[in-house]
Amino acid sequence: MLWFLILLAAWTARAQVVVLIRGAVVVDGSGSGPRKADVLIRDDRIESVGEALPAPGNATVVAAEGRTLLPGLFDVHTHLPYSAVAGAPADHGKNLKAYLVNGVTSVVDFGVYPEMFEPVRRLVRDGVFPSPRLHLAARLTTPGGHGAEGGRSEFFSIEVLTPRQARAAMQYLRPYKPDAIKVFTDGWRYGAAADMTSMDEATLRAIVEEAGKDDLRVLTHTVTLEKAKIAARAGVNVLVHGIGNAIADDELIALLRQQNVAYASTLAVYEPASRRPDPPLSLFEPAAREILKRPRPPAAAGAGRQRRWENLMGNVTTLRAAGIPFATGTDAGVTGTYHGAATLRELELLVEGGLTPLEAITAATSASARALGIDKERGRIAPGALADMVLIRGAPHERITDIRNTERVFLAGREIDREALLRDIGSDAPTPIPVVRITHQVDDFQSADGRTRLGTLRLNQTDSGHDKTKMLFHRVARGRGNYAIAVHARFSEKDRPFARLTLPLTKGPVEPADASPYRGLMFQARGDGEYRLLAERRTREQRTLFASFSAGPFWRTLRIPFSEFAGSAGKAPENWDRRDLLSLSFELSGKPGEFGWIEIDNVMFFR
Repeated sequence: MLWFLILLAAWTARAQVVVLIRGAVVVDGSGSGPRKADVLIRDDRIESVGEALPAPGNATVVAAEGRTLLPGLFDVHTHLPYSAVAGAPADHGKNLKAYLVNGVTSVVDFGVYPEMFEPVRRLVRDGVFPSPRLHLAARLTTPGGHGAEGGRSEFFSIEVLTPRQARAAMQYLRPYKPDAIKVFTDGWRYGAAADMTSMDEATLRAIVEEAGKDDLRVLTHTVTLEKAKIAARAGVNVLVHGIGNAIADDELIALLRQQNVAYASTLAVYEPASRRPDPPLSLFEPAAREILKRPRPPAAAGAGRQRRWENLMGNVTTLRAAGIPFATGTDAGVTGTYHGAATLRELELLVEGGLTPLEAITAATSASARALGIDKERGRIAPGALADMVLIRGAPHERITDIRNTERVFLAGREIDREALLRDIGSDAPTPIPVVRITHQVDDFQSADGRTRLGTLRLNQTDSGHDKTKMLFHRVARGRGNYAIAVHARFSEKDRPFARLTLPLTKGPVEPADASPYRGLMFQARGDGEYRLLAERRTREQRTLFASFSAGPFWRTLRIPFSEFAGSAGKAPENWDRRDLLSLSFELSGKPGEFGWIEIDNVMFFR
């Protein structure tokens, strides 16, 4: 027994993470001034902060003289699955790494929908996606509101118009266990396009009340003074996006104080292109680097954009003087707002708007953590807090531009290998994701819960815009206890309107499915005209492949070999890789304003 205890003690000592950061200038995130101190990490927590701390015998000592130690930074508004470089492939895994490289250790993601939560969380937990701490947000909007115009599934941004609908939507979201709630409350389109709809106070308050039952924070898309007052009265936690149509008045300031609402102005996404610094190319893979190297014509901001920018910066000054707490967010993933780098730029712009460097750092650490309700564990360097920290060369609390000089990053006490992450980001290859083996049967539509035989949620997709195609899909009976799916569409007044019933092959779909054992797809259909079957792939070349088929008024069985699929660049290779399929979609199209329909049953792969 004694030998076992000795071995156990030895193993525990080896497994335990003990790090002593010696002699750094510590900016602890509380807003208080810097001090020179040592920081002792044990496992994932900060054990002590003080001068001349003794080094435990098993400690790794980091010499940090001349460096500044900060809590890990926050970005409360990101779109992690999106590429911020137009024309470049999107790589979820590489985007996550870009935050860690820059010392951003906590992010809120508005770019996912609830079906993605479980696979993303699992890929992070299993180490497939090295990642900052994720807060995955579920999204709500209004019919005709921002967030609903992309033509994506109604499950991506749930549309609610009344308090009753809002409460029902929150009940629907509860089993997914979102980490936060994103609400598109404001339809102003900056004077550059027709305004969208906005959410009324009663509906928004119902969302806030339901979120409070699960201790969830509500963050908004709010861009006007009038709608900011509605959001504050409803009790949201964070106004995300700055007020761009006017300068904040005394009424709004009083509401923000009364309701303890934080303000995240996302200046990085609004900064005029003519004054943006060049992005660090090391944060991009080769295809994106080549795009960024291309000469771009000088961009001149119109009078409306310039006025909005002046209002945004003026509101930083006004709200800072009023003592309103700031959080930091960027809208990263939007074109030109680069993952990780934009967070650092946001701090520089906050200082330009009137915050001191120390106040900007506080906004990006403890204030953001407080806005998310997690300030007991994150956003500060103090005993008991999680050991998420970034070591900076220089003095960012005096010169905010030093925030870019990241040297070392610690997440849960373990140092991140920044060089390895940069190599991964700079690789031509996409982030590897394990392939999921699937059965031959995709969906027979017997399930009334909206899910396929693979356990994935059926989705609707259409063309984008306010005036997008209207689509409805539902089960219909073919006989006693036998069901098919019916799709109906009224096509929009566009040149190429469409509607798609999408059957994800994996949840999200995030992970690729392996269809390599099969030679093609078969299904039963009846309809009225010509249709397409689309196969969405994770690969970057010919991402979407399609095959055309026709259907008439009587049921028939169709078999489409994979060899008959083609893409925008022509016919697919004879033996294209079928281990990277994400989803299958049945597409209806027609003349603008006309109606279309199809019924589908028994979708499966054949050998």
